[in-house]
Amino acid sequence: MHKFILFSLLVLNLSLGFSQSITGAWTRNLDTAVQYMTVVDNYFTVATFNLEGKKFISTRGGTARMENGKMSGTIEFNTVDRAEVKSTYSYEVKRKENTLMLPLEGNAKKWMKVDDATESLAGNWRITGREQAGAMTPIKPAARKTIKILSGTRFQWIAINMETGEFFGTGGGQYGFKDGTYTENIEFFSRDASRVGASLSFKAEISNGEWHHSGLSSKGEKIHEVWSRK
Repeated sequence: MHKFILFSLLVLNLSLGFSQSITGAWTRNLDTAVQYMTVVDNYFTVATFNLEGKKFISTRGGTARMENGKMSGTIEFNTVDRAEVKSTYSYEVKRKENTLMLPLEGNAKKWMKVDDATESLAGNWRITGREQAGAMTPIKPAARKTIKILSGTRFQWIAINMETGEFFGTGGGQYGFKDGTYTENIEFFSRDASRVGASLSFKAEISNGEWHHSGLSSKGEKIHEVWSRK
């Protein structure tokens, strides 16, 4: 009887290992590049780049939901295949502890866990306001948008038009948020590779569900932005 109970618990634990949430950041190494995937707030992004060579290679992402062991949704951007935008997908997902098998490119590949996205800034954010001439100007929801996807340790911003498939730029890397200071360490930047390696710090606070973000941009320009969870 005791052996049966132990065996049943073992089977249950193994089953749970494959059905856990995949929210957070994941990574896998390629021959000459690295990929990071973030899944949070019903959205996913994948960025591929060579950090040492300061080379951005590609990015892809869109909506995401988990149900019955499958991740499915609609693609909103793809720098390799613009024709994929607005198409739907469905992938079988298998997770065991800190590894994930996911066929993003046809065949299932192994991803390793980076973090669980439990920090206060983790989420899917869309810019909803920007200060101009001393006044905050609202940015209304539209097909063209700038979003910032944060896990527990990693960030990626993406500027796209989800209706036309146009891609305007992206950047990302590691971030930290402590004592009202938000810091980005840039690991890839699609429009200007010279910014890779830079570290930028901003004043930041979350108030009434909005993220207020102010400081100097990577161009040295003053910015004050408001971001809202999508």
